[in-house]
Parts: sequence; structure tokens; C-alpha cells
Amino acid sequence: MNSYQRIIETVKHGKPDRIPVSPFTLGALDPDGPMAQELIRETDPFIDVYGGGNPFVGSAAVCKATQEGDTTTHTYVTPKGELTARWRRTPQTTGAIEYGIKTPDDAERFLSMPYSPANVDISLYTKWRERLCGEGMVLVGVPDAICLPAEWLSPEDFCLWTLDYPDLVLELTRVGSNRTKQYVEDLCRAGVNAFRIIGGEYAVTQLGPSGFDKLVSPFDVELIDIIHSYGAIAYYHSHGCVSTYLDKLADLGMDLLDPLEAPPWGDVEIGEAVRKIGDQVCLVGNLDDMEVIDRLPMRSVVDIAEERLNATGDSGFILGGTASGTYTEHGARNFIAMAHMVKARAGACKAAIELV
Repeated sequence: MNSYQRIIETVKHGKPDRIPVSPFTLGALDPDGPMAQELIRETDPFIDVYGGGNPFVGSAAVCKATQEGDTTTHTYVTPKGELTARWRRTPQTTGAIEYGIKTPDDAERFLSMPYSPANVDISLYTKWRERLCGEGMVLVGVPDAICLPAEWLSPEDFCLWTLDYPDLVLELTRVGSNRTKQYVEDLCRAGVNAFRIIGGEYAVTQLGPSGFDKLVSPFDVELIDIIHSYGAIAYYHSHGCVSTYLDKLADLGMDLLDPLEAPPWGDVEIGEAVRKIGDQVCLVGNLDDMEVIDRLPMRSVVDIAEERLNATGDSGFILGGTASGTYTEHGARNFIAMAHMVKARAGACKAAIELV
């Protein structure tokens, strides 16, 4: 059984030859280097790729981009005036320093922009599927509807606007939903068979259950239904303390859910999560790839991983990290060590069955 087959069998709640051990992306490794090749060979990686275009802005928007030092400015021309957004890059990351929508008038400007669907591009998806030669799973990352208001507004404004301008936030979310659904359908028609959906955490971490019910549930159910209508896989991502959201998340209908962070970074006891929704969703993660897998000694990481498997009962669970994609060679070696432990565990189980 190769790693793609192993993941699929686990998603179907079948009986793979062993529990998958799945790093998210190849981290900070050189994708052409020997360490990355060993990681692909020994584990069951998820590779997340870009699907082309921007579903929220589309292909008809007029945008002027300028660069000054470490700052990039995008100025969008609309029939009702300009919108400006700025990002700053550091050696570690890139972050917004000015958000595109700052006032209700800006929201109206955004909604007035000419729109045509984004031009999808599956070249990276095809490249990585060919490169993996049937191993691992390649996913196209897509935003859900709530990402439009949550990423075009500052975090503070996003929270306040759900109280001060709830109808406007809902309208932006509806627009985001319609555009994302079209984007996903175009990708499905182009041949993509697995998606990673991001965005639910904006409600989980910022708005609470009522915000989730209003701005996530109705829209993400529709998005996942479209993915399934093409026979594709819906992999869902949400950081935060999600233990009280498990039923709400499972009701969205996704196939896989990550990262299910354990304390102290989250609040998920993985055995309880499996008992609660494990018959509905394949659960992924529960080991922090920055604070555990990429930092602790190998023996400690393997011991923690084995504790997780003892709690899950080796069913409907994929051992993974926090989906940060930032781990180093130390983390990669720990992922490989966990895979070796799982293989030995599966072999011991098989031997015990044969003795009966």
C-alpha cells in the first residue's frame, strides 16, 4: 500500500496497513534534497499548492502594484474610488500593515469592482502529483467565504463590524461564498481531486459559536457539497480551541479535519475527539510541529506519538503536526521516526493476530 492509498483508506475509515504519519508540506527542506526525498519515501505527506488567481478579486479587477523597500502596495481601481492595501515582508514572514477595507464606503467600493472569475492554474498541482509518483496527497488550498471580510478587514474591524455592520459583513461573506464556489468548481473541472479549505478559524478564534453559525456553517456546507459532487476530497483546517466546535465542524461534512491542537496550544484531547466525531471525520494532527516535533528529542516525540495512537485506537486518525509547514530537518527526522514506530506497531499487531 503506497502512502496515497493509505491516506484514502484511512479517510474511508477502512483498515490501512498502518496509521499514516503525515507532515504538512515539506517544511523548510530543500524539495530537491535527499532529506525531502527520504521524508516522502518514509512518511505520508500532504502537499498544499496554489490553484491560480484570487477568487475574491477575480480576473477583471484593475490593480496597480508598487514596491518600496520591504513594502508592497496594491491599489484597486473601482467605480466608486480606490482601495489600498499594504504588506510588509520580513526575513521570516509577510504581514498586512494596511487592510483594503477600512470603512463601510470601502466595502461598497470593493463590491462595485468589475468581476470575472479567477483564472485557475493547476500546473503546480499536476507537477507535484507527477513528482510524488503516487505517494502522499496533493491538495489545492482554497479560502472559504468568511475569508473575504476577515482578510480584507483588520482583525479588530472584523470583530467590531459583525456587531456594528452585520448586514454588510454578511453581504461580503455571501459574495465570498459565490466566488469561492465558482473557483472550486472550475478547479474540479480542470482535474483537481483534493482541496484544503481554510477560514473557519476566523469564527472559532474571533467570533464564537453564533458567528460560526452565521458566517461559516451555511456557506461551507455548500462549498463542501460542490467538492463532493465531483468526487473530490474536502480537507478542512481550523486552528484554535475547537473542542466545543467539534460537532459543528463535523456537520459541515468534510472528509478530514486538522490540526486539533493539544494543550497548551489548543484544547483537544484526541481520544475524546475520536469518540465524539471520529465516525464522521478523519482527524489529522494533534502534535505541534513547532513546539514538539521540531524541538523535542526523537525519543520524546515518538513516545508522545505512541500515546496519541493509544488514545485513538488506531482508527480514523492521521498522525500529524500543526500544519504550519515550518519544520526543519530535525522535525523531518522526527516525522520519519514516528513512521518507523507506526510500522513496527502495525507489524507487532499483525504478528499477534497470526499467533491467535
